[in-house]
Amino acid sequence: MRNRQQGITLMGLIAGAAVLIFAAVLAMKLVPSYIEFFAVKKAMAGIAVDTRGRSASVADIRRLFENRSAVDDINSVKSSDLEISKEGNDYVVAAAWRREIPLFANIGVYIDFTASTRD
Repeated sequence: MRNRQQGITLMGLIAGAAVLIFAAVLAMKLVPSYIEFFAVKKAMAGIAVDTRGRSASVADIRRLFENRSAVDDINSVKSSDLEISKEGNDYVVAAAWRREIPLFANIGVYIDFTASTRD
């Protein structure tokens, strides 16, 4: 009695490897943008904690963000891009930006980010 061999074919292996490589390249290009997004949210949350309960001006908040963005290597959002408003005794800091990520040839990805201390 003959046993039928089971396994993956060479074409199946190549196709699977191509899909994994494409997913890895896509992840390597997209992950830094999301890391920066979370750094912006962290900086805004830190500013909200620093200014809670004390009087701070808009210029102070922008300076605090500049200091945090220098440390966290935030390049997509500048302190002039921040929308700062006051609700009650607390400041609300918000920012919205678009990131264009080229993938290959003339294909790219646009990602719209929005961060706020209200979230």
